Amino acid sequence: MTDITYIDTREGWLYLAAILDTYSRKIVGWSMSERLQKQLVDDALRMAIGRRDLRGEL
Repeated sequence: MTDITYIDTREGWLYLAAILDTYSRKIVGWSMSERLQKQLVDDALRMAIGRRDLRGEL
């Protein structure tokens, strides 16, 4: 599950993209930027993929 939200700060808006593992209910990837661009989601997805635990079985 993914979400993008914006946060009002003293220095302007920040955009946050987060990816939630629906099984564990943990945030597995996130990214924050001053601009709402495709790269924001790409970075969050790369983090989530990089954190995958490939040990174990299905």
